[in-house]
Amino acid sequence: MTGKAPTTELTLVSKQFKHSSDLRTIGVDEAGRGPLVGSVVAAAVILPPDFHLYGLTDSKKLSEKKRDSLYQQITDQCDWSVAEASSIEIDQINILQATMLAMKRAIIDLQEEYSKYRGKTIFNVMVDGNHCPDIANCMAIVKGDLIEPTISAASIIAKVTRDRQMRELDSQYPEYGFAQHKGYGTRKHLLALSKYGPIQGIHRHTFSPIKEFS
Repeated sequence: MTGKAPTTELTLVSKQFKHSSDLRTIGVDEAGRGPLVGSVVAAAVILPPDFHLYGLTDSKKLSEKKRDSLYQQITDQCDWSVAEASSIEIDQINILQATMLAMKRAIIDLQEEYSKYRGKTIFNVMVDGNHCPDIANCMAIVKGDLIEPTISAASIIAKVTRDRQMRELDSQYPEYGFAQHKGYGTRKHLLALSKYGPIQGIHRHTFSPIKEFS
């Protein structure tokens, strides 16, 4: 089955830039490494000084309603960007490298836009996990989304953004049930694959079990 490929890069940068300083910390996280379909999405966030938001933690530990509420507050009050690497890029360079690429895109977009509005700024970057993209002053923190609020905020933005992509994809291909399983290899998804086949440019053809249906 053939479908329209997603754009290779998505970028949404807040234009608020309310918070001035020569040094800023950027928190970074991703969503969508494990699913069989769609982009891997990365978010980068700068929190305001003395920013406190109750319930900020790893997005996977929150209900959808709570994530949406926190997402609104974070995007209203913080400086942020979100970017992606498409399923086509994932197939070309593998999921780890595609994740690093999405993170690098999000970080660079935020750094450039923030510096444009606030002048020369030094950035420290904290990334959830054990790998950093090719970015200066970057530290990878295992379970960072649980212990660093900036990473938690990025986790929420990335997760909500990708879930919304899956709901949009579901409206185009309702027979696959993307809104329900978010692209993971559930029984319902595998049954749909066996019946309809993978969607070209949407499913990740280097992932098992997509290879079996390609």
